[in-house]
Amino acid sequence: MWLQDLREICERNYQNPSAGQSLVREIQVEWTDANRRGDLDDSLKQGLDRRAFRLLRADDEEWLGWLDNEGFWEPGWKGGFDTE
Repeated sequence: MWLQDLREICERNYQNPSAGQSLVREIQVEWTDANRRGDLDDSLKQGLDRRAFRLLRADDEEWLGWLDNEGFWEPGWKGGFDTE
């Protein structure tokens, strides 16, 4: 659910990375809270955090690259640096 929500936020803001990044920060707080409550497994949180890290550090071109990278959105993505 969290991964799908993250992707939807990003896709809705594909033309406005700064707005998308702001929303990524907001949802990151939500999944951190869910993890603290025990509603989100640590390994799932780590995967979401890896994606958030890439998205939050991305410039406009990198933002689009991550959004188009199907592997990035697959469960189990381990944080590869390629955007292809």
